[in-house]
Amino acid sequence: MEMKLRPFDFAQAAARAGLAVNGTPLASKPAATGGASFGDAMTQALKSVSAQQQEAARLQREVQLDNPTVSLEETMVAMQKAQIGFQATLQVRNRLVAAYSDIMNMQV
Repeated sequence: MEMKLRPFDFAQAAARAGLAVNGTPLASKPAATGGASFGDAMTQALKSVSAQQQEAARLQREVQLDNPTVSLEETMVAMQKAQIGFQATLQVRNRLVAAYSDIMNMQV
């Protein structure tokens, strides 16, 4: 199986992050006009991480069954992507819990 690496496209990565090429945020739609909420963004991120984990598990299973069309390298990269996504999700959760605790401990 031949794997080709594509060059990093900074403009595309910035657009996916919601930023202009110079790093400024793109004009976002107000929530009243159908913009994505924080909850929707979190749900989408969790679904993405789950899909990466399922894909890594599928590739791992195919390697164990000696499928010649699935390479070990491809499987290891998919497993690392899933692990990094899970760790990032865990860190976001920890930060959200810490922020919630800080807010709840504030005196009014």
